[in-house]
Amino acid sequence: MLEQVAGTPTGRPRVVAVDGRGASGKSTLAEQLHRAVPASAVVHTDDVAWHHSFFDWTDLLAGGVLEPVRRGEAVSYRPPGWVARERPGAVAVPAGLDLVVVEGVGAGRRELEGLLDAVVWVQSDFAEAERRGIARDIAEGVNGDVEESTAFWFEWMAEELAFVDQQRPWERACLVVAGTAPDVSEGHVVLAPPPTPSQ
Repeated sequence: MLEQVAGTPTGRPRVVAVDGRGASGKSTLAEQLHRAVPASAVVHTDDVAWHHSFFDWTDLLAGGVLEPVRRGEAVSYRPPGWVARERPGAVAVPAGLDLVVVEGVGAGRRELEGLLDAVVWVQSDFAEAERRGIARDIAEGVNGDVEESTAFWFEWMAEELAFVDQQRPWERACLVVAGTAPDVSEGHVVLAPPPTPSQ
């Protein structure tokens, strides 16, 4: 289905955004797409936005990654936060790929619509995503201890919920996937209805 919607661009890869709320299952779906299409790469918006801003990174993703990708060029982009904090490496996308998946909250934002070939929304249960997200952050130690990780989650949610409500990316999605569906076999996805206005 994604191939039909995203088309077959000439001289560049398809660019597909995988959007959804925090801990909805976006990274899992992006990795499934990456495994299914060997000549592919995944770009995480969290890497582009690292030590920059929760959601004010459209120009970084567009100019640093998506515009060169759509010209068929290889990308080796060091966002401002990486440079300022001397983070090694770069956001890298080789030339000659068939698919580039952009994964993260806001990947399907309307400001990027002209640079994306398709948007997938990963719908999640609010309580389950919260449980998963806090547990993941604690396990990875990315936001400190239990108390700090929990506090960061709610700080993030305060901005995410307002952002997602304003953007409503599911309305631009060609496919809605159930990210917190139970008992899904490895390598399979479950389609879901789009969110209702209250979600």
